[in-house]
Amino acid sequence: MRIAETSDLWWKNAVVYCLDVETFFDDDGDGTGDFAGLTQRVDYLAALGVTCIWLMPFYPSPDRDDGYDVTDFFGVDRRLGTLGDLVEFIRAAKDRGMRVIADFVVNHTSDQHPWFVEARKSTDNPFRDFYVWRKDTPPDTSSEVVFPGEENSLWTLDEATGEWYLHMFAKYQPDLNVTNAGVRDQIAKAMGLWLELGLDGFRLDAVPFFLETRGQPKDEVANIDPHGYLRALRSFINRRNGSAVLLGEVNLPYKEQLEYYGGPEGNELNMQFDFLAMQHIYLSLARQDARPLAETLKSRPPINPDNQWAMFVRNHDELTLDKLSDGERQEVFAAFGPDKNMQIYGRGLRRRLPPMLGGDQERIRMVYSLMFSLPGTPVLFYGEEIGMGEDLRQKSRAAVRTPMQWNTEKNGGFSNAKASELVAPLVRGDYGPENVNAAAAKRDPESLFNFMATLIARYREAPELGWGSFGIIEQPEPAVFAHTCSSDGGTLVLLHNFGEEPVLVSGRVGPEHGPRQAYRDAMLLDLFDGGNAPLEPDGSFTVELGRYGYRWFRVHRKGDRLAP
Repeated sequence: MRIAETSDLWWKNAVVYCLDVETFFDDDGDGTGDFAGLTQRVDYLAALGVTCIWLMPFYPSPDRDDGYDVTDFFGVDRRLGTLGDLVEFIRAAKDRGMRVIADFVVNHTSDQHPWFVEARKSTDNPFRDFYVWRKDTPPDTSSEVVFPGEENSLWTLDEATGEWYLHMFAKYQPDLNVTNAGVRDQIAKAMGLWLELGLDGFRLDAVPFFLETRGQPKDEVANIDPHGYLRALRSFINRRNGSAVLLGEVNLPYKEQLEYYGGPEGNELNMQFDFLAMQHIYLSLARQDARPLAETLKSRPPINPDNQWAMFVRNHDELTLDKLSDGERQEVFAAFGPDKNMQIYGRGLRRRLPPMLGGDQERIRMVYSLMFSLPGTPVLFYGEEIGMGEDLRQKSRAAVRTPMQWNTEKNGGFSNAKASELVAPLVRGDYGPENVNAAAAKRDPESLFNFMATLIARYREAPELGWGSFGIIEQPEPAVFAHTCSSDGGTLVLLHNFGEEPVLVSGRVGPEHGPRQAYRDAMLLDLFDGGNAPLEPDGSFTVELGRYGYRWFRVHRKGDRLAP
């Protein structure tokens, strides 16, 4: 792999770190995190090795949905600071070599947004068509709601005008009509503003929903190409910033995800989260059997070389298991969330990884090693690097959105406000700040933080992971996931044991019937500190893996001029 090429498409081997400004660090002492506080913690993220910071919504909002209910796409919520504070943060991050992207919500606004306030005044208001309305009573859509138990319909009657408006999510989040030219102009202007202020792209929320044509007249739907809008967005941001990225939330089967990349042309989303792989990681963990994950990854369709998958084991929403069968989902629930309070919407878990795995450090580290080794770009959720846990006292998805734990001081070092004034309570008990915090983790050479920093460094030194082709290594151990990533003559061999028992893994690099002397004078060079392993001339090898063990190797031939 030519290292010079890796900067052309920076997102293909980035390390993305997602955070919510309001729960990261409070500088002014009012109990809510802010941009001034985030700027104070930029060096912490740089020390970890992060290369791209993903900001959850920071726009003005009533904050009923953690900022995803936006009232102004052109501003910064005053609780978090000012535009100037945001720009200072972006400048500080870029000075440390980190790019910044931000959530952007195209699907809906808050019902308090001035556009919707105007739209409700009359059926002929100029902003009326910014949203989706219907005059007749809607059919029963209770089976289609995204958040079962929180809503019972996708339509709500607006008594002011006697018509129903569409909301794919909460009733206080009316859907925008993206077929309306005025809406598209406003979205483009807002994105253009943030790109001018230094953002490097956007994470697009709920992409399939904002491309829906539900509620549009049937004769018009036939002339609408929803994906044409996604292509237009991609074209627009690349005109404004040629290296900007669109990372999309698209929780669909692989075949449908391929459409959101733009098919073979790859001219829509640059990146998409791999929800299928994530869900099958948990099924494999529950079974201590790597085969569900292996079969899932083998079914991935080829994508344009400029596109990329985003790999994760946890994000800011529920840990959805919706693509598993009912029986498979129950297996994961039984293993990692047996109590009803740990489950949500009948399809997911509201837990973080360390408590789900019982605090087993060997197993936790194997999972993160696996995530970084899979072909794609790793995405971390704040606090993962220190092993934060969830707070099941909180409602819904707020269980995993607790304040960052910095030290053992007041409020875990997050804020010096009164505990009652905090934007959210801190975790208590075994995963509270007195036991899990960044200050202690940074100073402990054996901590998860320092393991993660090393993992990030090795990932960044192995461009094959972000750019290479993926292959499964056939071997007899069901608990072992063995794969290769290869690019321009470089090959990585990556081994992970999902089981509690040590195993001896025998496999072969390259095709079974390849040249018998293809690997003469080659060896497996260990990328951590477990010791190198011999490689037979035909590519065969035998490697021992411990309980939940993991090994990263590079195929090294005599005379290769590798970086130290």
